[in-house]
This record gives sequence, structure tokens and C-alpha cells, in this order.
Amino acid sequence: MKKLSILVSGKGTNMKHIIESISNGKLSKVKIDTVISDRSCKAIQYASKENITTFSLKKTKKIILSKEIDNIFIKKIPDIIVLCGFLSILDSEFCDKWYGKIINIHPSLLPKYGGKGMYGMRVHQKVINNKEKISGATVHYVTKNIDSGNIILKKSCNLSSKETPISLSKKISIIEKEILIQYLNNI
Repeated sequence: MKKLSILVSGKGTNMKHIIESISNGKLSKVKIDTVISDRSCKAIQYASKENITTFSLKKTKKIILSKEIDNIFIKKIPDIIVLCGFLSILDSEFCDKWYGKIINIHPSLLPKYGGKGMYGMRVHQKVINNKEKISGATVHYVTKNIDSGNIILKKSCNLSSKETPISLSKKISIIEKEILIQYLNNI
């Protein structure tokens, strides 16, 4: 059984899906050991109700935040770390130390629409503005360069001519959940 730590900043939709997948038996190789947020958020409240150890840190300079998270991981020693909508940037020392154990799920087909400031609806709006015919989601390793780590899994979907950021977000959310659980089942 692999020990999983999750970093979150918001609602924790993908985190909730991991918890549900463990509960319903679709995911049996991992156990969530820790959930850490960089701000007060709904994901922390949800994880606490599920009796998962949580840490709610204040968003600070990336070096300080990365060190605080590292101090938790030194004690917890996770096998895998998943960024589930984690919006803070981790420093290069942290990324180098945990490389190969830390992954992110991104709402586009990287390398397209990645990098600083490219998250959530911003990605979907850009995809639509550029009249893309397909989009999707990517699971990748986290490195010091935002959304530039080696790609683990990708899955795409077609866009309709009437696609909106909201409709695309719903399609991508389904894909994110599928490939995240697929990855976690194969570690």
C-alpha cells in the first residue's frame, strides 16, 4: 500500500474523486496519508471530515512554503505526492528533492497551454479562443519549470463548435479523474 500525500488550494474535486475511488474499491494501491493546503479551502474541510491528517499552511514566499511542506514530508515520507489544483509554485530545491514522486494533473494537452498563470478556466478560455479542435488533460512529473516535467499520461477529447469554457471544463474534469486513477492504479 503506497502512502499518498495531496497538495490542494481549492475545492479538491480530484482529491474527492481519489477518496471516493478508494472507498468504492476502484483504487486499492494507495492510502491517503496527508492533505496539505496553501490556504483555507473546502478541500481541507472535506479531508478532515474523512479523518485524513490535514495541514493548512499560509501562502507565503515559495521558498518558505516549500520548506514547510518538506518538513511535513520528512516526517510522513510519502510514496507519491499529487498536486490536485495546487496553485502555489514550489521551489526548485523541493522539486528536485521529490522528483519522481510528485505529479500534477493539468487541464490541457501539455506542452500546449501550460506554464505560469495557466490553470482552470484560463486554460479552457485560451483553448477556445485559439479554435482548437481537441483538448484534454495531462498527468506529468513536477519540476522546477512549471508544467514542463515528463509526461506520464494524456487523454484527449473533441471540442464542439459551440464549446464554452464551462462545457469544456466539465469534459476535462471527467478526463482528469480517469487518468489520475489510471496512473495511481499502475504505480
